[in-house]
Amino acid sequence: MSSPLLETPGAIPAPEGHPDAGVPWHFGDPFAEQRTAARSVVVVDRSDREVLAVPGADRLDWLHNLTTQHFNALREPDGSEALVLDLHGRIEHHTIVANVADTVWLDTEKGRSAALLGYLDSMRFWSKVDPRDASGELAVLSVLGPDADAVLDKLGVALDARPYAVAALPAGGFARRMPWPHPNTVDLLVPREELTGWWQRITDAGARPAGSWAYEALRVEALRPRLGVDTDEKAIPNEVNWLGSAVHLDKGCYRGQETVAKVYNVGKPPRRMALLHLDGSPEVLPETGESLRHGERVVGRVGSVEQHHELGPIALALVKRSVQPDAELLAGEDDHVVQAAIDPDSLPAEHVAPGREAAKGLRG
Repeated sequence: MSSPLLETPGAIPAPEGHPDAGVPWHFGDPFAEQRTAARSVVVVDRSDREVLAVPGADRLDWLHNLTTQHFNALREPDGSEALVLDLHGRIEHHTIVANVADTVWLDTEKGRSAALLGYLDSMRFWSKVDPRDASGELAVLSVLGPDADAVLDKLGVALDARPYAVAALPAGGFARRMPWPHPNTVDLLVPREELTGWWQRITDAGARPAGSWAYEALRVEALRPRLGVDTDEKAIPNEVNWLGSAVHLDKGCYRGQETVAKVYNVGKPPRRMALLHLDGSPEVLPETGESLRHGERVVGRVGSVEQHHELGPIALALVKRSVQPDAELLAGEDDHVVQAAIDPDSLPAEHVAPGREAAKGLRG
């Protein structure tokens, strides 16, 4: 699904095969867009995300039993995040949630909604629910930065300050406050046929147009994973910072719960997500999915790779727990071997020796 905002003057599309192909990648100056997002306010077209709608009287009980989230405690209007796991606790789906207008809305990564809808349909049985693909109904725009609330005020959008607070929009759709990639981030799920009009209203209210590059760079800095990019087929929630935000540790049984609870209570995940500061001297950076090596031993997997306006080239990675922050790692193969250093601040305290200074690693 290609966004009409790619026709906006100055919009640059993402390279072929990029995860964000179909929406603007940047508007001519990606680093300035990142700085504006960090210091003022931008709007990002994320209309490539796919949306499911789950209306029906049993929607909260039903989703409570199928996912990692405590849907029975979800008020209306309110939001959260949730995962669907397999029997072994491995992540199959990640979705961001809004319970509003007698419907639970689930927005997820591009290309993921059909499989999620298929699973939900297979689990309906006698429940009073009617899940459907709503990607043609709503599109996601993200407003982020310290001045995001000032833009909302000009748009007449009143939204609680709580993370994941939700408010219905008067002409359809809703606003949802998000705690990432910037602490002041609001997702607007607007009628898809009105996407261009909403974009114009938001930019007229003072938000600078920004591409997915800016959003993704801030997301990586915030250590927020992206399904299918920062996760592989073995990833469990305990490894990728989704405990708390997408997993409720005090709710009842759901598929995969035994693994999550066992690792949380009596064990340690085999890997942890870390922020890599890449050397940046080679022209070619590592790619998502490439291995990380310490000497001849494979110790991890590269996830999102971004150029950050302050940190230089950075990446998220899943690394074995035994890997120390000062280990010299190699990412990639052949002609694009890249040195990488783990940011100690991105690891649990147990990984950092007492008194170690938080060295920021190697930058380009």
